[in-house]
Amino acid sequence: MPDHRVAWSSGDAYEPYVGRWSRLVAREFLHWLDAPESLRWLDIGCGTGALSEAIVARCSPDAVVGVDRSEEYLAYARSRVSDPRVSFRPGDAQALPVKDGEHDIAVSGLMLNFVPDATKAVAEMKRALSSGGTAAAYVWDYAGEMQLTRRFWDAAVALDPLALELDEGRRFPSARPGPLVELFESVGLTQVRVLAIDVPTVFKDFDDYWTPFLGGQAPAPGYCMSLTEERRTALRERIRATIPIKPDGSIHLIARAWAVRGQVEPE
Repeated sequence: MPDHRVAWSSGDAYEPYVGRWSRLVAREFLHWLDAPESLRWLDIGCGTGALSEAIVARCSPDAVVGVDRSEEYLAYARSRVSDPRVSFRPGDAQALPVKDGEHDIAVSGLMLNFVPDATKAVAEMKRALSSGGTAAAYVWDYAGEMQLTRRFWDAAVALDPLALELDEGRRFPSARPGPLVELFESVGLTQVRVLAIDVPTVFKDFDDYWTPFLGGQAPAPGYCMSLTEERRTALRERIRATIPIKPDGSIHLIARAWAVRGQVEPE
């Protein structure tokens, strides 16, 4: 089976798939952080710039630096976020291109579970922070209430047991409250807390739900587009038969993310 687990690059494909929902999570995440104005923010794994855009809109930052490995995502982010306080640069979450103590708050949206060494990434977040700074992140609840992908993988595995190896619910056991707390505490962050963030994902009809899976953006759409036309049709129809569709044709699901935050002990 082709490996479609890490093919994240196209902003145009990402937006209709989960980007439109991640923006809702970003808003609730920033409300929870309730950060003061004029801070120096670091957005790690900034992707399409959704979280950076929300930060400048809601938090009155002094500066925001977005870091991502994908040049394609960075180009997309620069095309969408033109605020002069925001800059984007290439870099690895496990070796951030920033100085020690350069930022007041370091955040990461929907990225930590994809990093090969998440402990190293969180340690890098901590290194980038000033005394008393905040590290925070959120990830999808893949095994539970990230319902749009949960519905997809449940149907896919029912038709093809080999799809289980690509199911994020199985692949990312750390995307749960307990492991997230342990991860942040393991690098010496204190006052660690978690929060469930639920946002509505309302699709106007089944095509609105299904079409983003044809974008080839991994993991689920990548798997979808690796199928033959016949098998893809079978998957589509199984999902259509099992997903709750309202009398008007709309589909009302939720997307849950787990958010975690911790502090750097003041010196």
